[in-house]
Amino acid sequence: PREYLEYYIFPVLLPGLAELLHQAKKEKCFERKRTKFIACDFLTEWLYNHNPKRKDESFTEFFSIPFVNDWLKDHPRQPMPLSLHLSEEEASIIIQSFWRGYRVRCDTEVQELRQWQKQLREEENISQRVEEFWTKQEAKGKWIKLL
Repeated sequence: PREYLEYYIFPVLLPGLAELLHQAKKEKCFERKRTKFIACDFLTEWLYNHNPKRKDESFTEFFSIPFVNDWLKDHPRQPMPLSLHLSEEEASIIIQSFWRGYRVRCDTEVQELRQWQKQLREEENISQRVEEFWTKQEAKGKWIKLL
């Protein structure tokens, strides 16, 4: 058993684990609690592409590996949260824009304007007018299609 591991398993697995650690460092896995990096997926892809039996074949992405496809058909994954898809810059822009909007909506003049707009919408039956407008537009569209 020990000779088998040292001769067949470790020469392939240890470089894969070393590459896994390098990639984890690039993805900042050691700095954050949650990341989009999935170590098992990376190692599976790396071992599949560095398999000595596949030397002449081109690189295959994780989700294109046949046995991974078969497994995911029977065991689908939950979608990844948006927070893990965003870069730090994108996330900071979303947070900052939300905060700026909140601060503006707290302004008394803006609150007065919003109250006035709300009253205007209620008094003028804006929602009913919009609904009637689109009903007419749809009716026009049906006539155009018939011609």
